[in-house]
Amino acid sequence: MKKVVCLILTALLLTGALFAAGGKDAQSANSAEVTNLLKKYFPNQMKDGAVRIAVVRNLNPGDHTQQFLDGCVSEGRALGFEVDTFVTNGDNVLCQQTLEQVINNGQKNYDGIILSHGEGGYTYNALKPAVDKGMKVVTFDSVPYPNGDITKPILTGVTSTAQEDFKLAELSLSSIVENFPGKQPVKVIRAWMGPGIPPLDRRQTIYDRYVKEGKIQEIALIGPVNASDPRGGTRDAMAAVLPRFAPGAVDAIWGSYDELAKGALDALNDAKRTDIKLMSIDISNDDINLMLDYPAVWVSTGAVDPKLIGIADMRLLAAKFAGESTPDTYNLDAQSVKTTQLNRSINMTNIVSVVPGWGQEQGVYDTYAWFKEIKAALKK
Repeated sequence: MKKVVCLILTALLLTGALFAAGGKDAQSANSAEVTNLLKKYFPNQMKDGAVRIAVVRNLNPGDHTQQFLDGCVSEGRALGFEVDTFVTNGDNVLCQQTLEQVINNGQKNYDGIILSHGEGGYTYNALKPAVDKGMKVVTFDSVPYPNGDITKPILTGVTSTAQEDFKLAELSLSSIVENFPGKQPVKVIRAWMGPGIPPLDRRQTIYDRYVKEGKIQEIALIGPVNASDPRGGTRDAMAAVLPRFAPGAVDAIWGSYDELAKGALDALNDAKRTDIKLMSIDISNDDINLMLDYPAVWVSTGAVDPKLIGIADMRLLAAKFAGESTPDTYNLDAQSVKTTQLNRSINMTNIVSVVPGWGQEQGVYDTYAWFKEIKAALKK
């Protein structure tokens, strides 16, 4: 079976069709002016006539993933690049196989890779062949430390991007405390995965501080057994522990990642429990709908615009192609979204109308002369 899967994977990778968000040949639509600009500013990448990017997302193909990929693809095409996207469903073996195929794909000759959610134990080794080959690499929530050792420097030449995970945790945990004024510690069930998942590990450090300071008390820890099904696994785990706690015994659930939060919510709904509050991290259209469906339970979330993450990652990769100086790490600012701010007309495209500053692209690696020149030419 594994041989069959690998053969299928190889065939799909050669056609760039594992996930269809980037199927169009953007380069074929470029004018002579744009092509000449690409040759001028990205000479190494244009030696074979096109700038080609592979985006590998090691999460399930849900709403949040689609928005991240939309950011990568739309910004890549706006710069005249070809962009292929691959979703590996949280399967770490498949993620590594996909990276290997992308790096060694002689037909596509990818110039750059954006990797999302590769785990710490293998990300360095999986990406080093790409860097050694001269490919440019940007990661999101995938920190390429040697053997996952956070005391070592990350892989040279790579920019590792992330949400402001410490701030995300602070926003969500402070919401828990604020919703129970005068009560400390607040009794909390933690929905979590790890260790070994960099963004969740970072968020955990803030959670640990809240516990140490006596602001919250953990009375149960839940999470999925299988990382490829975080929502279903968390639902099952929550359903298993919920009968232990009578109404009033639990104050809140901390969903350190929105798929975990949704799983916990599913279990609460199945049990017809509305006595426990839910505070989470991340947001999507699905999350917004659920927050509005169950406003007495799902109170708030801390989040970063996932499309903006994709846009920022693509701009950083373009800056590397152009020979610009880029940082080892780059964090995107987080904001709090309360259910009371939302209504049925709000979605991920217009949420800025109720959350000021949401998805603000201006100033995010967009000040280069070549960036403006290429974009202007493509708009003609």
